[in-house]
Amino acid sequence: MPLRAKILNPAIAGNTSRSFASSIHVTEQPGDEANDVLFNSHYGLRTVTLNRPKKLNSLNGSMARKIIPRLQEWSKSQLANVVVIKGEGRAFCAGGDVAALATQNKQGAEGQQNSKDYFALEYKLDHLIATYSKPYVAFIDGITMGGGVGLSLHAPFRIATENTVMAMPETTIGFFPDVGASFFLPRMDGDVGMYLALTSEQLKGVDVFWAGIATHYLHSSSLPDLEARLAELQFKDYDTMQQRLQIIDKTIEEFSTGTPHDRHPSNSVVGGNLRAAIDYVFQPANSITMMLDALQGLVEGSSTPANVQEWASKTRKTMLQRSPTSVKVAVKQLRDGIRWGIAQTFRKEFTIASHFMEHPDFVEGVSALLINKPKTTPKWSPSSLEEISDETVREFFIGEEDAELELLPAASGEGSRSYTDYPHAWVGLPRENEVREHVLRRNGVDSVEDVVKHFVELRGGKQGVKEKVEEILGRKG
Repeated sequence: MPLRAKILNPAIAGNTSRSFASSIHVTEQPGDEANDVLFNSHYGLRTVTLNRPKKLNSLNGSMARKIIPRLQEWSKSQLANVVVIKGEGRAFCAGGDVAALATQNKQGAEGQQNSKDYFALEYKLDHLIATYSKPYVAFIDGITMGGGVGLSLHAPFRIATENTVMAMPETTIGFFPDVGASFFLPRMDGDVGMYLALTSEQLKGVDVFWAGIATHYLHSSSLPDLEARLAELQFKDYDTMQQRLQIIDKTIEEFSTGTPHDRHPSNSVVGGNLRAAIDYVFQPANSITMMLDALQGLVEGSSTPANVQEWASKTRKTMLQRSPTSVKVAVKQLRDGIRWGIAQTFRKEFTIASHFMEHPDFVEGVSALLINKPKTTPKWSPSSLEEISDETVREFFIGEEDAELELLPAASGEGSRSYTDYPHAWVGLPRENEVREHVLRRNGVDSVEDVVKHFVELRGGKQGVKEKVEEILGRKG
């Protein structure tokens, strides 16, 4: 029997100043699609399948209203050991259904409010996943963008394949990197997060793994067998969350068949000289103007490698095509977000999203690039970075007290606590800070081979650790 409840909607009661600080119970509503999400149980495994393949599994309210109560139900079940989320077709999830939101916004204040309602619901779901009390595994096998990143990146396990294409394309459409991007992007190695936010650059296949966005890299043909194996896992009642995650981590590793021999991290955008250029251009001390100047300097530099010159020229052109408002807001968002806890992140992002629903760039960007046939060039307002003051940017971060996002009650359990860094970060490849701290503790006396050996042993022989640490040490000298 389906779970039934109702989302309280103060607007229907004639309340023009809507508060999200109310006790909200989520379930399907009349008009929701019947099979846009499929659920299955097999032994201890619970699966969520996003099932809008013709829409690349774009997330909408109907889907979120199905997933939330089911995750809440499973969190209380002693029979549910592991949750897997995956997508039907060639996409995991290509993002939120922003075309529908932009169409709503054209209706004026009521449509904008409905769009704000959607983001409130989406962020509640993302926060539920980020603090979930059961092991949660995301098969990001295919296109994973925007809202799809929110459904996966906060999970302990994110499995990329040769089909994975990941991006945060929001500045392209006059929006900002949301779904918890304020938390995960500034915590990525170096300044890769800022680069992805301002350019909407796509990462593909194993590069998603090297960047730390995925915790594992498998061939897509292995996923059905892995799913069957996860269903067979049994935990002791007294096993802690950490112990359960360790068992799952080892199980996933059993299906690793190696990374592509021609895609060493030093040959990707997240390593080698391109990575060094990213950290130089997008360093925290640089304003937007300084970033653009740094890119121009690389283009004109006589000693700049040819591939970096090409990258710098393309990146500068790309940034200047993005919504100037989106770019400036994103910079402040990521630089502030490094200090936000996971719950604060989603509350802050709801405030920013609410402002963007009232800003012309969102409708303009989505209409030009996703609705208009053929596509048109967005006409941003304001049209240049120089026209946007710091005060204008700050206003995006200020919300009304009676409209603060109230998150769903956390389930009891170790995964439900709030945090300022991912408690399961150890599952992925070593981060640069870990390698740096180890080298400093050893006063630099260890050889490259010694440092690599240390991290390979620390991670239990995990696939990719050797290559990742080698790249870091080679680039940092």
